[in-house]
Amino acid sequence: MLGHRELTMEDYAGILKRRFWLILISAILLLGVGIGISYILPPQYVSQTLVLIEQQKVPEDYVKPVVTEDLGARLASMREQILSRSRLEPIITKFNLYAGSNNTMDIRVDQTRKAIEIAPIRSDQSKVTGGMPGFFISFKAQDARTAQQVCSEITSLFVSENLSEREQSAEGTTDFLKQQLADSKRDLDEQDAKLEAFQQKYFGRLPEQESSNTNTLQALTTQLDAVTQSLGRMQENETFLQAMISQQTHEPQGSEPGSSISVDERQKELKTLIAQKQELETLYTPDHPDVLAISRRIADLQAEIAHAPAESATSTAPAPATHPDQPQLLQLKAQLSSLRPSIAAAKQEQAQLQQKLRMYESRIESSPMVEEEYKQVTRDHDTALGFYNSLLKKMNESSMATALEQRQQGEQFFVMDPANLPDAPTFPNPFVFAGGGFAAGLFLGLLIAAMLEYRDTSLRNERDIWAFTKLPTLAIISHIDGLPQPVKPQSRRKLFSRPNKPIESAGS
Repeated sequence: MLGHRELTMEDYAGILKRRFWLILISAILLLGVGIGISYILPPQYVSQTLVLIEQQKVPEDYVKPVVTEDLGARLASMREQILSRSRLEPIITKFNLYAGSNNTMDIRVDQTRKAIEIAPIRSDQSKVTGGMPGFFISFKAQDARTAQQVCSEITSLFVSENLSEREQSAEGTTDFLKQQLADSKRDLDEQDAKLEAFQQKYFGRLPEQESSNTNTLQALTTQLDAVTQSLGRMQENETFLQAMISQQTHEPQGSEPGSSISVDERQKELKTLIAQKQELETLYTPDHPDVLAISRRIADLQAEIAHAPAESATSTAPAPATHPDQPQLLQLKAQLSSLRPSIAAAKQEQAQLQQKLRMYESRIESSPMVEEEYKQVTRDHDTALGFYNSLLKKMNESSMATALEQRQQGEQFFVMDPANLPDAPTFPNPFVFAGGGFAAGLFLGLLIAAMLEYRDTSLRNERDIWAFTKLPTLAIISHIDGLPQPVKPQSRRKLFSRPNKPIESAGS
């Protein structure tokens, strides 16, 4: 009556007692099936190797690595390359892997890929730093020696691929930087040529020369003032000497014709002073001491010319015999002769200084316009120079990293544990199959027993009678041995039929 009422532990014990042999035979049968399957299935041997990742031997502060890609991503990329058909097909052919009658090369490649397992090592330190200390490589095959040899081949492929990939990456980076450096060098040479041409064109007007131009202009102005003052003093001396000579040479003599010569000389001197005054007025204001001094001399000379005696009527008379000059007069004339070259040299120096002043003033005035163009030229040059220097630094670092990789001093895969030779197959495990078969047999026996009990309508106790008839039980007649039993046909499923000893009951 399983399923028609709530069962108690007594009911479960009765079911187990009635169906014990069914459950036991089912468990033993499937136990034997599991053991048999474990011996029928082909064995699988797993060979494993441990590969550690050895960091760069030279500190990164001295040589920065070129390959900075995450190791996990790089390992995944190498895995795809090594597990490609072009890499696996030679190994499959060499060791005759999965050489079934109906297996094509594509099937054999897929089976080989499934037999290869790559498991990274994750430690607490690697979780913090994000690195990977190493990884396991394992291969599964039906022969222990084959598994070991293929695992060794796969490991060597990973080691060589890592070295080749890092070296190619470093060399490729170095070659690229060399090409970029050459292009940057050409650009920098062009900017150098432009800057040099600009500096030659505007020499003396460059912004960095503005301060020196200002200082030079101030020095020239001071020098011009000194030369002008010196020239003024020499001109005063010249005028004084001319006046002294004129006074001693042309003393008032009514009968001498020298008065006309004295007037002519004073007029020439007056013209000279007027010309000098005009030059000074171009440089200084009318209140300047030099301008005022020469104005006074001009006024005095004009007064002397105005008061000079008129030519006498006897000027047409024959000139008397010349008298030799006095020593004092000769000395004055000598001083005048020596003073005039100095005056000429001072005037020449003054003109040169004025020309230089105009040149430096022009440079200072044009500096703002030149500065704008100079900023553009120097900006392009500084940009090209900075880019060239950065590329040169990177190229040097890349060259050192390439040399490091070529000497195998960079990051490497180190085989810590070579591929082992498996002692026993990992699959199938007879104990696992036996345990699984026994557990499956128990489950199947219990399931069959539950189904049979569910279909069994025998009334075995008062609870069954109540669940079936909903009537109370008045009496129970126990089983009486020796009573005739109805003959039933032999059933092939006698083991699974319900027992023939039901409890007969009568109820009212």
